[in-house]
Amino acid sequence: MNLAPIDIAIVLAYIALSLWIGFWIANKANKDMQSYFLGGNKMPWYYLGLSNASGMFDISGTMWMVYLLFIYGLKSVFIPWLWPAFNQIFLMVFLSIWLRRSGVMTGAEWITFRFGNSRGAQWSHLIVVLFALLSVIGFLAYGFIGIGKFAAAFLPWQLSADAHSNEVLYGLIITLITTAYVVKGGMFSVVITEVVQFIIMTFACIAIGIIAMMQVSPEMLAAAVPEGWHSLAFGWNLELDWSELLASANQKIVEDGWSLFSVFFMLVLFKGFLQSMAGPAPNYDMQRVLSAKTPVEAAKMSWVVNVVLLFPRYMMITGLAVLALVFFRDELNAMGPNVDFEQILPFALVNYIPAGLLGLVIAGLLATFMSTFAATVNAAPAYLVNDIYKKYVNANAAPKTYVKLSYLVSVLFVLIGTAIGLFIPSLNELILWLVSALYGGYTAANLLKWYWWRFNGYGYFFGMLAGIVTAIPMMFTSVSPLYAFPALFAFCLLTCVVASLLTPADEMAVLKEFYRKTRPWGFWAPVLAELQKDNAAIVPNRDFGRDMANVCVGIVWHTSLTAAPIFMVIQQWQAFAGAMLVAALTSIFLKYHWWDHLRDHPDDRPVVSDLSGEIVTHK
Repeated sequence: MNLAPIDIAIVLAYIALSLWIGFWIANKANKDMQSYFLGGNKMPWYYLGLSNASGMFDISGTMWMVYLLFIYGLKSVFIPWLWPAFNQIFLMVFLSIWLRRSGVMTGAEWITFRFGNSRGAQWSHLIVVLFALLSVIGFLAYGFIGIGKFAAAFLPWQLSADAHSNEVLYGLIITLITTAYVVKGGMFSVVITEVVQFIIMTFACIAIGIIAMMQVSPEMLAAAVPEGWHSLAFGWNLELDWSELLASANQKIVEDGWSLFSVFFMLVLFKGFLQSMAGPAPNYDMQRVLSAKTPVEAAKMSWVVNVVLLFPRYMMITGLAVLALVFFRDELNAMGPNVDFEQILPFALVNYIPAGLLGLVIAGLLATFMSTFAATVNAAPAYLVNDIYKKYVNANAAPKTYVKLSYLVSVLFVLIGTAIGLFIPSLNELILWLVSALYGGYTAANLLKWYWWRFNGYGYFFGMLAGIVTAIPMMFTSVSPLYAFPALFAFCLLTCVVASLLTPADEMAVLKEFYRKTRPWGFWAPVLAELQKDNAAIVPNRDFGRDMANVCVGIVWHTSLTAAPIFMVIQQWQAFAGAMLVAALTSIFLKYHWWDHLRDHPDDRPVVSDLSGEIVTHK
């Protein structure tokens, strides 16, 4: 791609700005571990929310969703529930508050808070650290490969005559730049840089959406898609027939295995609900929750992620899909059965983005890679230094010793991830699948830890282990992880329960402290009874009904915010107005049934102080 001088200047200015931010604020981060990993719990919730949204805005995931919208139309709104996309609703309604009340630094440290220091708790602690570090390595390898391919495709300089070597060199350069500001500035630099990245990316998203609206009329789009593409509704079958327009699209639907869309929808809802109830995995999402000033601010942070992420991101997704549907279909047809839908992005950029704006868009897309990579790098030392070195090796080192060791660990993990992506790309796929296997085994154990008092450290360890051991053989079969999930979950759940009941319960003192501070709803009656012997004023959490109502309404709110920008870009104005009306009504419901009931401490009573919505609490 031949970039104009102004586009090159914008991209270079963005890279220089990222480095400057990291080094400028490094003095804030290198005081101690609390400052380095959590920003000293001093950053406002809206900054953390923008940062979290930026970390979720990876370009690979965005391009996957472009493919989904291209093929499945409006029904693609439901497919990202595979992740699940709506887990932020559970976080904002109750889980972020519960998690932040712990006051810990990492997910592994939370395990000690929940299970204590028994043998089972130590095993659980180690398996969570293993899960987190394996995730970091896998995603760093994935990120390195993606960054190199993206930069080689869009930046004008040929660093090597060989195409693969050119990708590798670009990957090494951008990885080095990103690592520099993350390692030096810790969580402060990650958050501030990601806020800048998100602002750039938002402008790029809006620009692409507007360009698509100007270039493609509703009539042009209608001629390019099959019947049913514009509808959110679905029956037992998907009922989208691409045979007359793009035959390879029908084959993609078969390969995805989602033709029976009602079955698919029920499975992703079942799986997504359970995984969301289990809480966040020990990654950058959890670190943002733990970095919030207070539990209430943690909930607001999770809320703002939905507000700022969905609309602009889906403007870009829809804009790219619409431009490809109308103008790129002939080229896609010419590819035959081996259609490369990843070519949609460069096609749209080369042909429809003017000079000046193109540099901003490329900088924004580059930012999505860098933000996800940065957030992942920042998670690694938090687990290895805080949860292994400090806990088991040297608990009394000077604060700056831990920070310096964190520098070293960050660089080490970047090198490992880069080496895997560079020299052993087949192992990269293996690690990514292993991460998926870990997530499959993660659900049952992490569901029970919140809601059942008798669930102990042994149950957690063996439940996680059962998930890993069961899921790994699936790498060598054609079994879909989605369709295998119910059986995998049932097996892990049974393992968790049996292992817990065959081993001693955790110490009551540990359970009392956990319940006193966190106050989840669920099966905690024996612990509550013990607490009330010391303080009769302690009451159980009776918010289950309201929380579940807020979750259901929140998922509708989330879906409306996803569908609205799609309807806007494809210029279906009546449907757009309907989606915005649903978003407004559900927002009003959440204001009175969720926002006004937020409280930091479980024994506080929330009172709205004024029309601004600021909340004060009374004992």
